[in-house]
Amino acid sequence: MSSHGERSPEAELGLLDATMIGMGAMIGAGIFVLTGLAAEIAGPAALLVFVLNGVVTAFTALSYAELASAIPKSGGGYAFVREVFADLPSFIMGWLLWFAYMVAGGLYALGFAPNFLELLHVYGITAPPSEVGAVAVPVIDVGIPVGIGLAFGAVLLLVSLNAASTAASGSVETIFTAIKVSILVVFVGYGVTSPQFSGAEFQPLFPGEKTALSILPAMGLTFIAFEGYDLITTVTEEVKNPRENIPKAIFISLAVTLVVYVAVVSVAIGTLGSVGLADAGEAGIAQAATSFMPSFPVIGNGGAVIVFGAVFSTLTALNAVVIASSRVAFSMGREGQLLPSFGQIHHRFGTPFWAIIASAVVMLSSVVLPTQSAGNMSSLFFLLSFVIVNGSVIKLRRERPDMARPYELPYYPITPILGIALNLLLTGVLVVYLLRTDVLALLLSVGWVALGILAYYGLRALGDSEEGTGQQTAVAEDD
Repeated sequence: MSSHGERSPEAELGLLDATMIGMGAMIGAGIFVLTGLAAEIAGPAALLVFVLNGVVTAFTALSYAELASAIPKSGGGYAFVREVFADLPSFIMGWLLWFAYMVAGGLYALGFAPNFLELLHVYGITAPPSEVGAVAVPVIDVGIPVGIGLAFGAVLLLVSLNAASTAASGSVETIFTAIKVSILVVFVGYGVTSPQFSGAEFQPLFPGEKTALSILPAMGLTFIAFEGYDLITTVTEEVKNPRENIPKAIFISLAVTLVVYVAVVSVAIGTLGSVGLADAGEAGIAQAATSFMPSFPVIGNGGAVIVFGAVFSTLTALNAVVIASSRVAFSMGREGQLLPSFGQIHHRFGTPFWAIIASAVVMLSSVVLPTQSAGNMSSLFFLLSFVIVNGSVIKLRRERPDMARPYELPYYPITPILGIALNLLLTGVLVVYLLRTDVLALLLSVGWVALGILAYYGLRALGDSEEGTGQQTAVAEDD
């Protein structure tokens, strides 16, 4: 540890561990929370929504792979942009990415709550999630919805654990991800062989007033589902032979995740129907499983296995973004772009304590938002940050053509340009969609950017003032 409390990570994670970190985040809350919301917007074409999002994500993944092989530093996209761009653009990148992870945490917590209630309902402990009301708070005479209370509690629990210990074991993540994938394989296996599964649920692909254009806003909303491969690059310095293993882990995790998504969404639509899936909302996959899974000894309703998987996945995804958001803030603090305390390790806990606490404040605030708003904002900021990452590849190739790049993305510069164009297209569609349906999310997003610009110039002014005071003190001492 340095005198500034900087972390000196050891490279202990292999290719499998790195791959599972990416899959663990992608095959997490998104597949359980967002499938119903995508069906609400696009109908049966929700299947195409996830396929096309996987394709769009692949272009940026290529850029991530090249940058990770050339710049083996922890910190994810922020670390790459910090290496390539000037002070302000790199600050904006970190500011966007930090917010995207924090709001994603709120989304996962909001997804955890109804699935947890569904789990309790399966065992007859509570009423269905839609019928669970609020808990009255004494003295102030206010009722807090149980779902929000559960989401708040989940964030508080995981933030506390992360603040007290950095025990994010790659082996544990590997085991957890294997369990999640196994549960989904069981879901798909029972679903495709169930008499309830019908190809007729996919026809027509665009029912009623829905059209092919309905896919675009649904893609914008669910884009966050494929964000997670970038988490691999936040722990680059902890991966063995990162110049080779990071690109491989990115590609393998993205390919496997896409296959899993296609299979699970196909079964969900084929058994519950897009209307039923949309009505179920965040608990769509769980309700689909409950409708066709058989009963098992001890476990009881087979759907409980899937509901448990949903609860488990949302919690592990939430834990992943608690780690990711705090590491971005930690990296920014270490680079002097946020308060210096953010870039320090706690002397007792050995964690980036203040970076975690600052991230927790925003994450806890976001659980009062509607699930869709949390998803919209997180997707918007990921899209914007990925535009900058693709731009970094182009700038780095132009300015440092001889730099060692163990992996070079194919068809340069077509691929990063396509990555920029597609991310900007989805950004534009999402903004238009927000103007019509979710102005709150748009205003909060603009407010966060404005706050970031104020913070940037405020911190610079503070730094200049302290530097000036230091110089005056030095001159006075010399005199």
